[in-house]
Amino acid sequence: MPASSALRRSFAVIAALPLLTLAACGYGSDSTADNAKEKVAAGSSKIDGLDSVKIGYFGNLTHGTALVARQQGLFQKELGATKAAYQIFNAGPSEIEALNSGSIDIGWIGPSPAINGYTKANGTNLRIIGGSASGGVKLVVNPKKIKSLKDVKGKKIATPQLGNTQDVAFLNWIADQGWKVDANTGKGDVSVVRTDNKITPDAYASGAIDGAWVPEPTASKLVAEGGKVLLDEASLWPDKKFVITNIIVRQAFLKDHPKAVEAVLKASVEANKWINANSDLAKAAANKQLEADSGKALPAKVLDPAWSSIQFTDDPLAATLNTEAEHAVKAGLLEKPDLKGIYDLTLLNKVLKAEGAGTVDAAGLGTS
Repeated sequence: MPASSALRRSFAVIAALPLLTLAACGYGSDSTADNAKEKVAAGSSKIDGLDSVKIGYFGNLTHGTALVARQQGLFQKELGATKAAYQIFNAGPSEIEALNSGSIDIGWIGPSPAINGYTKANGTNLRIIGGSASGGVKLVVNPKKIKSLKDVKGKKIATPQLGNTQDVAFLNWIADQGWKVDANTGKGDVSVVRTDNKITPDAYASGAIDGAWVPEPTASKLVAEGGKVLLDEASLWPDKKFVITNIIVRQAFLKDHPKAVEAVLKASVEANKWINANSDLAKAAANKQLEADSGKALPAKVLDPAWSSIQFTDDPLAATLNTEAEHAVKAGLLEKPDLKGIYDLTLLNKVLKAEGAGTVDAAGLGTS
């Protein structure tokens, strides 16, 4: 069966959901925040003759690699006279649409949109070329209503979007408890309420939901509202590591402009190295970029616990992406996809070798 016909109707709904971003180009909001470190250096030359490389990311901390790389001017440094241009997204489906249309060339994105986008296009549109982050996802609940994991049954718990990475994880956890929920409607032993992360804290404060399975910084925003972390998703994974953010690229762009892709990967590796060596400075840099992008920085009571729960890594943790796909199949959102070829880690491993670092593998899902 072709990969595109293997998708169930419910997963196809994800790609048809309304876009949740400002629509300067129809997909994401253009970002032109002024940053002296991003100025093109005098005497530098263009890479592959390109005027620009269009980079997409989300305005949240699980995309901290991109936030820091931009704030520190690393993308522009590596791209020389080729301008680093940016678009910011709130939802994976809109970023996949932007990639497919050529509105962006490279993007930071979660595993479920990458799986869905790759499968819908029969494996012809994107490649995962690197890792970025692990962890940073928690089940936060109202401690007055939910005191233990078994108390989640019968309650209203939010996830960001039907079929998104956290929604699939929560549905899988529910099934592991022996409870039943209709994945499409969210109705059953637990009420799964799909709620945009921007309004989840207000929904929690109003009592419309009893908790949420969400990424950072939304989880820490709920804690600031009086919520309690009942479960850190990392505790459910071997070595407490699972992919939350990957780097993807248009296949055509990768083929035609490998030097530009390598430059972006160099910036990403450099950013992760700096983040892991300078956590407090990196946290401040990420928050400064969030403020530049959105007009509002995160308060320390949200920023500090959120940042500490995320691990930044160049390893795409490919085996965990395959497991997340299996969870989507188990939930009834996806028939078993063929993910062979979703990864091309050739350029990342070239960069890592040049840095004297260990290489990473694609867990059998690479192009060769």
